Amino acid sequence: MMKKKSISASKASLVFFLCQMISALDVPLDSKLLEELSQPPTITQQSPKDYIVDPRENIVIQCEAKGKPPPSFSWTRNGTHFDIDKDEQVTMKPNSGTLVINIMNGGKAEAYEGVYQCTARNERGAAISNNIVIRPSRSPLWTKEKLEPNQVREGDSLVLHCRPPVGLPPPIIFWMDNAFQRLPQSERVSQGLNGDLYFSNVQPEDTREDYICYARFNHTQTIQQKQPISVKVFSMDSLNDTIAANLSDTDIYGAKPVTERPPILLTPTGTTSNKVELRGNVLLLECIAAGLPTPVIRWIKEGGELPANRTFFENFKKTLKIIDVSEADSGNYKCIARNILGSTHHVISVTVKAAPYWITAPRNLVLSPGEDGTLICRANGNPKPSISWLANGVPIAIAPEDPSRKVDGDTIIFSAVQERSSAVYQCNASNEYGYLLANAFVNVLAEPPRILTPANKLYQVILDSPALIDCAYFGSPKPEIEWFKGVKGSILRGNEYVFHDNGTLEIPVAQKDSTGTYTCVARNELGKIQNEVQLEVKDPTMIIKQPEYKVIQRYGHVSFECIIKHDSTLIPTVIWLKDNDELPDDERFLVGKDNLTIMNVTDKDDGTYTCIVNTTLDSVSASAVLTVVARPNPPFDLELTGQLERSIELSWIPGDENNSPITSFVIEYEDGLHEPGVWHYQTEVPGSQTTVQLKLSPYVNYSFRVIAVNEIGRSQPSEPSEQYLTKSANPDENPSNVQGIGSEPDNLVITWESLKGFQSNGPGLQYKVSWRQKDVDDEWTSVVVANVSKYIVSGTPTFVPYEIKVQALNDLGYAPEPSEVIGHSGEDLPMVAPGNVQVHVINSTLAKVHWDPVPLKSVRGHLQGYKVYYWKVQSLSRRSKRHIEKKILTFRGNKTFGMLPGLEPYSSYKLNVRVVNGKGEGPASPDKVFKTPEGVPSSPSFLKITNPTLDSLTLEWGSPTHPNGVLISYILKFQPINNTHELGPLVEIRIPANESSLILKNLNYSTRYKFYFNAQTSVGSGSQITEEAVTIMDEAMASRQVDIATQGWFIGLMCAVALLILILLIVCFIRRNKGGKYPVKEKEDAHADPEIQPMKEDDGTFGEYRLFSFVSSAPF
Repeated sequence: MMKKKSISASKASLVFFLCQMISALDVPLDSKLLEELSQPPTITQQSPKDYIVDPRENIVIQCEAKGKPPPSFSWTRNGTHFDIDKDEQVTMKPNSGTLVINIMNGGKAEAYEGVYQCTARNERGAAISNNIVIRPSRSPLWTKEKLEPNQVREGDSLVLHCRPPVGLPPPIIFWMDNAFQRLPQSERVSQGLNGDLYFSNVQPEDTREDYICYARFNHTQTIQQKQPISVKVFSMDSLNDTIAANLSDTDIYGAKPVTERPPILLTPTGTTSNKVELRGNVLLLECIAAGLPTPVIRWIKEGGELPANRTFFENFKKTLKIIDVSEADSGNYKCIARNILGSTHHVISVTVKAAPYWITAPRNLVLSPGEDGTLICRANGNPKPSISWLANGVPIAIAPEDPSRKVDGDTIIFSAVQERSSAVYQCNASNEYGYLLANAFVNVLAEPPRILTPANKLYQVILDSPALIDCAYFGSPKPEIEWFKGVKGSILRGNEYVFHDNGTLEIPVAQKDSTGTYTCVARNELGKIQNEVQLEVKDPTMIIKQPEYKVIQRYGHVSFECIIKHDSTLIPTVIWLKDNDELPDDERFLVGKDNLTIMNVTDKDDGTYTCIVNTTLDSVSASAVLTVVARPNPPFDLELTGQLERSIELSWIPGDENNSPITSFVIEYEDGLHEPGVWHYQTEVPGSQTTVQLKLSPYVNYSFRVIAVNEIGRSQPSEPSEQYLTKSANPDENPSNVQGIGSEPDNLVITWESLKGFQSNGPGLQYKVSWRQKDVDDEWTSVVVANVSKYIVSGTPTFVPYEIKVQALNDLGYAPEPSEVIGHSGEDLPMVAPGNVQVHVINSTLAKVHWDPVPLKSVRGHLQGYKVYYWKVQSLSRRSKRHIEKKILTFRGNKTFGMLPGLEPYSSYKLNVRVVNGKGEGPASPDKVFKTPEGVPSSPSFLKITNPTLDSLTLEWGSPTHPNGVLISYILKFQPINNTHELGPLVEIRIPANESSLILKNLNYSTRYKFYFNAQTSVGSGSQITEEAVTIMDEAMASRQVDIATQGWFIGLMCAVALLILILLIVCFIRRNKGGKYPVKEKEDAHADPEIQPMKEDDGTFGEYRLFSFVSSAPF
């Protein structure tokens, strides 16, 4: 099993190093080819140069290499051969160079410290690993020490030293208390890079006995703890009390307060220091200062700027961190500590050195016999590294001679190589800060051509796009490639093709005629081979209906279309994106076959939606923007400025307009003094305005709010502004809508609309009500009333005019003089009835009535009009009394005539007229009698047809419900209907008015008749009623017809007639299909008014009926 894994890994490694070849010959990454070609070893995996191991676990030193044939492995330790077979604790993994040193079964890690190097070797050369330095990690305990308590005066600086044990690798330091809680750090208290805890100045709250330094050794996952350190901070007051109690009158400290001090640096010391850092590392510079108040640290680079994007400040700006440093970062860095009492600084001179780094690392060479090549090894560093070469792990000076090889400093030149020239070369670049080691092989191969592209491989491309047809090949020397189209086609040349060095044929713009078979031929001096492939050109995928820009209101529904057209042989997939990312996982997003629908749109749905259509060959996309609009957010931060007695300035900040521009702002106010909680409209300003000058009224406790408006609607109101109370003043205006209307004949009710609270302009709002009779030389009568809206004057004459005025006043004085209005005292019922009432009958349903107006003084109020009462007394045709229902018509104003519609003909009516004022109706005029003339009657109440015989029918009917006059006769009309629904000749009969039935004789047997029946007065005929009925069939005639039907001649005649009818029907059907018109209208007219029906002869062809039947229809 281990061997199988090694072979698989070998293939992968070979692919890795062949990818890096630069030579006259490229080896394609074909697994079958790679298995067949000989290759020198290449190191693919190795342990780090500085390898710190856990002393409690087995040591694994990695060395993996691949080649063809598979390489063998050997090791050196501290520069001499390491014989692993002689050490039972050391094993090498099968098919691998990796060493496993067994520590867990008795071995000691310290015994295996040293420098290890791995060599991988096969018949084509030897590759070596880096020097791997093995060191066990160490996490020693803290040495026991007696720690004295730290007693510090308030305001002094303090450093708590950690001094952790030296470990490998160095530990991570942090400070905690006994409860394992990290000690809080700040600009005043912080941990330095060396692990010490620095106090710029101590405070009483720093007193504690559990300052504990911890060292965490990550490699061994252990934490070591230093003994707790005690700190006691003495304040000046407590220190003075203690000294005074013990030293009598001598006061060493006096009453000095905590002394403020300028900054001094705790670390680094002095004014300058030096720092060396290696290129690519992280540069850390530190300055921690003491002082009171706590100093602030600032960093600058003398003569330059701190590098952008690579500079960071840590530990409350006490640490300057520059990542990925380079030689350009060398220079002087100054830290400045400053407080209110002064400043200090320190300059750190930084020098950036560099371990060796590659400029050009050597790369593997694959050459054909007789070819030339070079290996180049160029590195840089500070100081500049030295370059040395090895061949198969041996210094090149003592390696076996190769006449094709020449060393020229950092370059090896190969000329006319042979297969024996294959080897692995090592380049070592080193200086005092490190070294680089690189393996690069030279592999000389002689191989006939091979085509690696599968035979008959199918290539598919989109019309008008480039077509790249592969011909992956290998051979040594490098083969020449030629292309042909078709099995017997000629060689491809010309500008319409591009031939790539790797054998690929490119057709820059593929067309439909590019489809076909293409042949690739590879040849070198060792052989020739060819391969055929297929090319198909497909139609492009297109979006024929793209999504369009949408504007949608919040919580609405929106849909984007994406209709596509594609090659029928390709299967498209449609993907929708929002802002170039996947659609939200939300059931509101519904993806259909050719659309995307979003339900209940929210603000988060705003963005760009993209429809992407993918096939195996192409991809197209189209995008559209969705803008979600909504009512604006409310304004905020309302501010009142420029307060005056009658004006103030209001300003605000608009809220989010939610993608719909704000068109205006509505300002409302609340009067907290008179109407708290009620908001009134104040004004409206354009949406571009965020301040407004507002007019104010006296004695109002104003609060304002602002509402934003856009096309979608109004925002919620803003939060109210602060309140502003204006000073009191006289009223500016008087009550409106003053009226004087009496409620009784002897009073005058004066009403008005009271002023609103803010219109009062001050406390103590009252009204002065004044009145006097118009056109009479009287003085004004006045009364002052409280804040009400009505006053009643009693003892007035009935309905006389008055001059009225109402004036507002408050505690500060009167409003301006009010205007006068005219009112009237109370009304009483009219005293006189209209006279000379006349009626003129216009027709049987309409009459006109006239009357003389009453004197205005007798109206005793406002004339509103006249009412006409009229009612039907009896019908003149029936002489029967009925329930009297009076009807009323009102004629507004001073009108003296009117029309009475809807009267019944031939009836007797009565009417009277009354005058109306605001109090009610006056007395009625004497009743006036009039009669309406005759009219046409209504239709008969019913029509029945009974007792059908062979040649007669019996008709019965009822008189009209409304005769509307004296009936003089009935009119009966009838006509036959044949079986094709055609009407026969019309017959008319006049019947006396006193008849109610009639027997019609001499009718045709088995015939349908239609009857039309109506009544007449002297005015004319009324509406008609219709019925249909059928006479019965003669049985003897039916019997004779049966006998004839049994005769042979009759049967033959009927067959001939049937054949003729069939032929006629076929002809009609053909004509109809050619656009001929079928005479439907004639049949639709069959039941029209018989008065305009054309007369037709009865053809005698009626159906047979054994039972009497009729069809009843509604009256006309």
